[in-house]
Amino acid sequence: MFYYLFHYLSQFDVPGAGVFKYISFRSAFAFIFSLLIATIIGKRIIRHLQKKQIGEIIRDLNLEGQMSKKGTPTMGGIIIIIAIVIPCLLFGRLENIYLILMLISVIWLGCIGFLDDYIKVFKKDKEGLHGRFKIIGQIGLGLIVGLTLYLSDDVVIRENITKVRHDNTEVVEYAKQDQKSTKTTIPFFKNNNFDYADLFSFAGEYAQTCGWIFFILVTIFIVMAVSNGANLTDGLDGLTTGTSAIIGTTLGILAYLSSHVEFAGYLDIMYIPHSEELVVFICAFVGATIGFLWYNSYPAQVFMGDTGSLTLGGIIAVFAMIIHKELLIPILCGIFLVENLSVVLQVSYFKYTKKKYGEGRRIFKMSPLHHHYQKSGIPEPKIVARFWIIGMLLAVLTIVTLKLR
Repeated sequence: MFYYLFHYLSQFDVPGAGVFKYISFRSAFAFIFSLLIATIIGKRIIRHLQKKQIGEIIRDLNLEGQMSKKGTPTMGGIIIIIAIVIPCLLFGRLENIYLILMLISVIWLGCIGFLDDYIKVFKKDKEGLHGRFKIIGQIGLGLIVGLTLYLSDDVVIRENITKVRHDNTEVVEYAKQDQKSTKTTIPFFKNNNFDYADLFSFAGEYAQTCGWIFFILVTIFIVMAVSNGANLTDGLDGLTTGTSAIIGTTLGILAYLSSHVEFAGYLDIMYIPHSEELVVFICAFVGATIGFLWYNSYPAQVFMGDTGSLTLGGIIAVFAMIIHKELLIPILCGIFLVENLSVVLQVSYFKYTKKKYGEGRRIFKMSPLHHHYQKSGIPEPKIVARFWIIGMLLAVLTIVTLKLR
């Protein structure tokens, strides 16, 4: 809203009004506002949750310090959602298709997570929203995002083309016109553009259509995987919040580089016109997570619940799809991936050994993985700090992969 107001005022030569056209200025203020909203409004929301006795229901898993968390206010993801949406509305260009998609993702998954928490807290049903309804909701969002990226004329790229000069020096040039494409960035390869349509070259003239269908299926899978990964990681104070802030910062860097043809050319990645508004969004995202961490760090005064964890994971997934960096997710979101895999391996191995030996056996002392380390006697704050450090290393590696070919 401020963007349009000051754009109007700049026509009358109002001093300072033109500063709102700069993405760096609006992104910085989106970060500051989201941080302030999360810390100031967050305190009031926590008090309200305490007053209404909206507390976490704890299952006794025989973990150190676990029962002390009983009754801690939950559904704190509301704080994160508010702290993201308001700065985006104030400082973003609301006609931008990418910003619209991100706001839809926040509200969509926020509603699914809120419904899950509502059933757990008010209906006293520990299982919450049935898993199939969560999956349907995630598939729905994946379809919305995938189809929008496919059908919207505003969603385009300019492909990077590396050429070798006569003196053997390489230069990066870009296609003269914007184009719709199913190409994505693949790490560790010199020619780092991978087109999903190439998988269906046997389909002849229908290869591109098959590529888009596959792209939409990939979008659905990524949304489900990352959203559930963030949900599983949300088991220790500040773990998901801090990890998401690190991932968000990295995605912000990638979005900023992709939106500037000079920087994109230096890294030899595709240029994505009009994606600079994503920087405003991701700055609000990082500010909201850091602000929430003020209350969510050990010992937590509030838990985000599924309202927050499903939303954070979904935001990361959709953002990565929009900037065509989804194949970097296994590296960037390595924490979420390992947490997911630990549960899959634990359950699968238990079922396999029970069928074969008549008694289920376990790989880990407990899953997800962070509980394994808790069972090993490592204090909760140390586990969280070490996961954050690993997350930072993965974030740096993610960016470095664009030059390691």
